[in-house]
Amino acid sequence: MDAEKILNTDKTLNDILVNLFNDLMEIENKCLITGEFCNISNNDMHVIEAVGIEEPRSMSEVAKRLNITTGTLTKSVNALVRKKYVQRERSEEDKRVVRLSLTDAGVRAYEHHARFHKNMIEDIKQQLNEGETRILIATLGKLVAYFQEKYKEYLEGRR
Repeated sequence: MDAEKILNTDKTLNDILVNLFNDLMEIENKCLITGEFCNISNNDMHVIEAVGIEEPRSMSEVAKRLNITTGTLTKSVNALVRKKYVQRERSEEDKRVVRLSLTDAGVRAYEHHARFHKNMIEDIKQQLNEGETRILIATLGKLVAYFQEKYKEYLEGRR
């Protein structure tokens, strides 16, 4: 490949990745933070997702899922408690442990977010045939593996 083609390929890949990331964040924000959920941010929605609808999770579990400190999480949780999306409860076994769970409004926000992602994936799959879907999954899987390996020191503690 000559130098000009390499530069064009590099620029194209960079533009695609940057635009995809930026567009997804903006689309998610505009599609999710509406109506009943206009009083929370996209970041709040991801905290709600990390708290989840299963059993209550400790602050440290939620912080780890989000790859943030418990101090940073505390600020978000304080706001979500005030807005009645999240509730805190002290562990009966260890009073130092604070467990988080979603209120009814929090569950509705969680389900709203999950529906958005489910619909997005269904719409994408409709644009591709089975072979293209397999190629997309394999290619994106390689991208994820690359970023996780290349930047693992930045991601440690997240999983």
